[in-house]
Amino acid sequence: MKRLLFISIFLICCCPDFAQPVLNNVLKANREKLYRNIVSNTINKNLSVQLSDSTEENWQAAFGAMELIQYRSPWIDNRIRNAMEAIQTNTTGFQRAMLELIYTLYPVQYIKEVNALLEQTADTKTYAMCAEYLLNAKINYEQKKELDEKTYLKLQLDPADPFLYELSYQLMPAEDQKMPAGLYAFLEKAYLPGNTLLFSFQRKDRDYPGLVMLRDSSGNFIKGDDGNYFAVPQLARSITNLPGYLTNGNTPEGIFRMDGFDNSKSSFIGPTTNIQLTMPFEFRASHFYQDSTLNDTIWDINMYKQLLPKNFRNYIPLLQSYYAGKAGRTEIIAHGTTIDPAYYKGKTYYPLTPTLGCLCTKEIWSEETGSLVESDQQRLSAAVAKAGGPHGYAIVINIDDKQEPVSMNDILPFLKLASQK
Repeated sequence: MKRLLFISIFLICCCPDFAQPVLNNVLKANREKLYRNIVSNTINKNLSVQLSDSTEENWQAAFGAMELIQYRSPWIDNRIRNAMEAIQTNTTGFQRAMLELIYTLYPVQYIKEVNALLEQTADTKTYAMCAEYLLNAKINYEQKKELDEKTYLKLQLDPADPFLYELSYQLMPAEDQKMPAGLYAFLEKAYLPGNTLLFSFQRKDRDYPGLVMLRDSSGNFIKGDDGNYFAVPQLARSITNLPGYLTNGNTPEGIFRMDGFDNSKSSFIGPTTNIQLTMPFEFRASHFYQDSTLNDTIWDINMYKQLLPKNFRNYIPLLQSYYAGKAGRTEIIAHGTTIDPAYYKGKTYYPLTPTLGCLCTKEIWSEETGSLVESDQQRLSAAVAKAGGPHGYAIVINIDDKQEPVSMNDILPFLKLASQK
């Protein structure tokens, strides 16, 4: 599909090493040319065709481009409005793409149409996307209660459905979503001994950048030449800002297998060494758990829970990577960026750039020379190598819901407690 081909440039990775490059695509004139081409050809041209079964791919390509550059216009708004009025007649794939678009760029305009689709669809992923749109649009208490009751009944019919399971948590009262005490347990030397660990500490609101740190296989956190803990900002927000269990949503919370270095030829990821990650269900269970005795056809949530400290084994947010993998999410990695940060100027995470669900660090490229000016990704990859290499686990944790970037001051108290145990 054209839309999938368009967005795949965020995710395609290749292996060869490279000398420090000079990139033509980051030059100012080329960025401006790309922007004009996206608006003219990928967005306006594709939305100009009459929507039908045979042209849904054109429209979906336009949706992906609109999300990337955060683009709207009065003419486009009218085209989207017309499409939303007939959304129930489209294919499931198109409905999902449309729901992703309006969640991203039209967050409150289509409550009536989305509610009608929620009532009509038999597809649980589409249902979950409809429900998340309504929750994000801040529906009232009675509407939320009705949605909760519908979801509960659906989940009783299919308790193993990952979309309904994750959605049911989103519908829980805030008091039932409280994080257990003892976050420091993740930082103790005794936690997952013998493994190199990458920690990505995030806020619940992914509009604010998180912080990534490294622990070596002996249980020691990596420090820089200045004696301070190594830490660089890392964004876990997707362009859509959808919850992490949904395709193209934010980076899921929970545990990933850290699975090697790689280099990308994607024009938007850039060539800086990235860190490969895999979720449950994405690869072999024996590989994820590093246990050759496992039956690779069977994934067990209870085995996944054993990777978590005891207090957190029934804390649903940290099970999200398991259920996201079960729901079909793949290809989430930790990488740099060559995306033009100007698309997101004024956002709380600027100059970091969002992705399709990966962990992304700041990289600044010269628009005059095409050379790399600043790279937290280079620093991160070097720190991973110093910690023993990219073979262990990566753990994404929302530490709280403060409306500010995560800083070392947020993490130091937990490190202090962990060192006392």
